[in-house]
Amino acid sequence: MAEHPTVEILRRGHKAFASGDMTALAEIIAEDTVWHWSGRSQISGTYRGREAVFAAFAKLAELTEGTFRIQEDHDFLGTDEHGVALFRVTGTRGGKTLNVNACEVVHVRNGQVVEEWLSFDDQYAADDFWS
Repeated sequence: MAEHPTVEILRRGHKAFASGDMTALAEIIAEDTVWHWSGRSQISGTYRGREAVFAAFAKLAELTEGTFRIQEDHDFLGTDEHGVALFRVTGTRGGKTLNVNACEVVHVRNGQVVEEWLSFDDQYAADDFWS
């Protein structure tokens, strides 16, 4: 049985993020996307537009000296309008280590992510890592 198209979008997005393929990510992320990242740290907040999201990705890489990674995809779920990705992220920064589960909920339209909500299973650990 073929995967739902929204699941394919999520899988392609995770693969592109892992390889740093911004061209592939630009195909998946709508130009006017809105991304909400949970928490109370320097990466938390709402990012409006693809350029702002890409700038946030660059900041993740800079702050972690390239160690921030999607380490393991657990599961993907999708409907015609929404998708959910469950995965683990890791990274190192200033002597700190991040190793938390994450949940990404996306709204899709015309084959692109138009909105995303990202949260972590241990928000305190994530906030401490990014602070």
